This record gives sequence, structure tokens and C-alpha cells, in this order.
Amino acid sequence: MQKAEELELRLFVFHHSGGSHLMYRDWPSHFPAGWDVRVPDAPGRGPRDPRPALENAGALVEHFLHELDDELTGRFAFFGHSLGGLVAYELTRRLIEAGRTPPVWLGVSARGTLLPDGDGTRRHLLSDAELRRELTAMGGTAASVLDHQELWELFAPTIRADLRISETWRTKPLTAPLPVPLSAFGGTRDHVSPPHRLDGWAASCEHFLGLHLFDGGHFYFKDRLPEVTRQIQDDVRRALLLAREPSAVAR
Repeated sequence: MQKAEELELRLFVFHHSGGSHLMYRDWPSHFPAGWDVRVPDAPGRGPRDPRPALENAGALVEHFLHELDDELTGRFAFFGHSLGGLVAYELTRRLIEAGRTPPVWLGVSARGTLLPDGDGTRRHLLSDAELRRELTAMGGTAASVLDHQELWELFAPTIRADLRISETWRTKPLTAPLPVPLSAFGGTRDHVSPPHRLDGWAASCEHFLGLHLFDGGHFYFKDRLPEVTRQIQDDVRRALLLAREPSAVAR
């Protein structure tokens, strides 16, 4: 772990439904040496994690609030992909509501704005065959899991639990735009969270730093990681500039 005096920023990256830190293991090398990049796992990731996957959104947020508690101080930022976008957003709201230090920047990826009645999709209720086809099309689950019956039976409960959270999440309407600068990210060919579903994030915050679209599907960053991480760095630095100069215009 880096010494406090050397730390420029701590970036928490929250993973997608059924995912873990493994898909994001190359991310830290794409950021400056002064950035401490963390990818915290939700419970129930793989055979070595005996904890059951959580099926309740509130419990998942509480888990991360408790697990990351001591690290949610100083200068930190959130980036969440798909389900991770919901986690990052709700964690930000909870910190603000509790009067705690919020992140300096919030990045939401491949996830449309949260709707009071959920997003209407119910992939978590599909049959095994249908769900495997959906996951193959989405591209975020290893073929070794989808094509191997024993591995599928091991990972399917976690995947379904995560999808249930993502697809049934309810959220209270904002009483005021978030004071945290926010950026939205997505893939131009994402059929799960198409670009038009990302437009609503602009109205959810005081400083919207833009919708950044990259060529690709739901997991667009797999083939665009240098571009995506550069954009994250640019937006975090713009957010820090806004913190120093409140009258600055986010452009």
C-alpha cells in the first residue's frame, strides 16, 4: 500500500453482475503511480469465497460501506460498470446523506439511469439455456464457465443473484442534483444499456462531465482500455479542478 503522502487519489472500480476483480486486474497499470486503484469484490466470488452472494441491493451497499469504511476518506473516486454503476451511485448517495466525505468524481458505465420501478428486464428469471445465450451475447462471462456444466452450476447462483439486484433495484428520487461531478460511459453497440439510456445522467448532478461512448458492446472497455482509462483520468482531473474552483464551467 502506498504511503499517504505519495497518494494522489484512490480509485474504486466496482465490477459487473457475476463479475469479480479478475476482469479488471490490468486496470491499475493504466493509471499513474500516484493512483491507488482498487477493485473490491462483492461476496460470493468464486469457489474460494464461502460467503453467499447477496440478493438485496441495500445489503450490497451496506457491505461495501462497511468493508471500505476506513478508506472512504481523503481524495477518492468511484467508477462502476453495469451493476457496479448502481453500486457506485448508491454509495455516493449514502455518503452524502450521512454527511460523510463523498467521492471527488463518479463514473457510471453501461448502466442507464435508475428508475423508480426498476429497469423492466428479468434476465435473472431466464432458463439456464436462455441465460447462457444472453451472457454469451453480452460477452462478460468466460466461455469456460458457460460451456462447462459443473462450472456453470457453481457460478450461476451468483450471476442470477447479481442480475436480480441490477434488474429489480429501486431508488428514491433525488431531492437535488448530486454535488459530485459525474461522467457516463458506454458502448456504441451495447444492446443491454444502449447509448440513449445513458442520457439521463446529465440531469442527476450539478456538474455533468459528459457521455463518453466507445466502439463496442456492453464490455466495450475490454478492447479500449487505454482510451477508457485516459478518459477517466481526464475527468477526475476536471472534477478536482471544479473542487478547487467552484465557479469553473465543466466543459
